[in-house]
Amino acid sequence: MNPYAKLTFSLSLVLGTTITISSNHWMMAWTGLEINTLAIIPLISKHHHPRAIEATIKYFLTQAAASTLLLFSSTINAWHTGQWDITQLSHPTASLLLTTAIAMKLGLVPFHFWFPEVLQGSPLTTAMLLSTVMKFPPITILLLTSHSLNPTLLTTMAIASAALGGWMGLNQTQIRKILAFSSISHLGWMTIILIYNPKLTLLTFYLYCFMTAAIFLTLNTTKSLKLSTMMTSWTKTPTLNASFMLTLLSLAGLPPLTGFLPKWLIIQELSKQEMTPAATIIAILSLLGLFFYLRLAYYSTITLPPNPTNHMKQWYVNKPANTLIATLITLSTLLLPMSPMILASI
Repeated sequence: MNPYAKLTFSLSLVLGTTITISSNHWMMAWTGLEINTLAIIPLISKHHHPRAIEATIKYFLTQAAASTLLLFSSTINAWHTGQWDITQLSHPTASLLLTTAIAMKLGLVPFHFWFPEVLQGSPLTTAMLLSTVMKFPPITILLLTSHSLNPTLLTTMAIASAALGGWMGLNQTQIRKILAFSSISHLGWMTIILIYNPKLTLLTFYLYCFMTAAIFLTLNTTKSLKLSTMMTSWTKTPTLNASFMLTLLSLAGLPPLTGFLPKWLIIQELSKQEMTPAATIIAILSLLGLFFYLRLAYYSTITLPPNPTNHMKQWYVNKPANTLIATLITLSTLLLPMSPMILASI
């Protein structure tokens, strides 16, 4: 892709995200979401491969339908209340339509079908953007309207997302699909706490972005796309693979790593809100995710490939250290001791 075109699309992504997260008017938020959608489409389809084109079409159709629903929701609310302010969402039908639209944008169950397919058809760097940056504007809209959403509906969707993200990730061999189901599962954790503590949702999202970005950038360095190639990638960058294992375990939520912090706080907050059954169910469902994270960690560092391997062994490459990956891995693994300071700031 032409570097100038790539720069234009990247700046458009930044512009669209900034417009949405800083807007109070529904039309401006919708405009930002549309700019984002149109900017990411060329980045998904830049490899002229049938799977990439298919992913692009699926992404466009889903996002167009979600944007239409969001516009419909805001119009109904304005018709009944005379308000175009995002925080003044009070009509029940408009609230239900908005929940549906944002669930489609994010890939929450039962509107999750497009997400694994689109991630599988995208390059690793674009998949990273789809899993992190592209989820920020819809989550911001959810935060702004959290006081008027239906708690029962959100809790049901959150538990269903955690369950499906865990179950569907178990039998996958493609790493991008595993990370897509991981994303769906984490969105369940963010959604369940949204109404009771919106700042905790935002903290969970930030930490999830650090960990996911570190994983995608590591996979991009080692050029691993499926489990069988991951088995031979340790010869290329041994130190990075060891750090990669820690990041995966952090994403699983194991103490004493960073990923344990949001899960611990969410379970604590749910218990305070007398939602102990929901906290128990979502904690048990996170064990499903733990299984496939452990499998990824096992494949990446602990297992040596059998002698008749189908893939050429990759030689050790003495590349200069990537500062961004090092910073993200540090943030993904070592933030738990700083949790009192983090808690004081939210």
